[in-house]
Amino acid sequence: MLLAAHHVKKTYELGRVRVPVLHDASLTVREGEWVAIVGSSGSGKSTLLHLLGGLDRADKDSGPISFAGEDLRAFRARRENLYRNRDVGFVFQFYHLLPELTVLENAMLPALVGLSRLRWISERLALRTRAAELLETCGLSHRLNHRPAELSGGERQRVAIARALINKPRVLLADEPTGNLDIHTGGGILDLLAARHAEGLTMVMVTHDAAVAARAQRQVRIVDGRVE
Repeated sequence: MLLAAHHVKKTYELGRVRVPVLHDASLTVREGEWVAIVGSSGSGKSTLLHLLGGLDRADKDSGPISFAGEDLRAFRARRENLYRNRDVGFVFQFYHLLPELTVLENAMLPALVGLSRLRWISERLALRTRAAELLETCGLSHRLNHRPAELSGGERQRVAIARALINKPRVLLADEPTGNLDIHTGGGILDLLAARHAEGLTMVMVTHDAAVAARAQRQVRIVDGRVE
């Protein structure tokens, strides 16, 4: 399995109150698979996705989460940062684009993380070319120098997808990628993701929409913090 969670637990502490979100959640994802995680609001869908992506940590008594056979708990800081930046790409409902950067600059951003000034100077042309090519496949070749405020919601999500793919990740994690879009625009985003999946990209997508989940190869449901 490329990505796996075994008996994962996650509890949040809100002041003196402990709120258990995941109780005994297990999930395996094969390389090249497209899995949809469905469930009601508050069921733990996004929490599980964040744990899979290394954006949050499971409880100390939780079971392991592994990527390509490596236990995420064993990652040191540098390896953990590389995992989040290189192995995994993230797409969120609200895009999280930097408003002061252009479309091209936003798409390039993950590739710039950790680059020295010398490497940036030597590699900037190749990075700009790759980002421009990705944006072209996302239908945004005419928007490279625009800023996020000048784009529609669907266009912003396309920029976010290009940004998620800039480092050629093995897994794309998408949290409600169409949740902020109308049906027609959301369908276009799903078509774009489906094309990437057809090229071999592994995808795990959180959604509450049955029609969106139906586009995936496999659906798993979270109920009360457990995967059914």
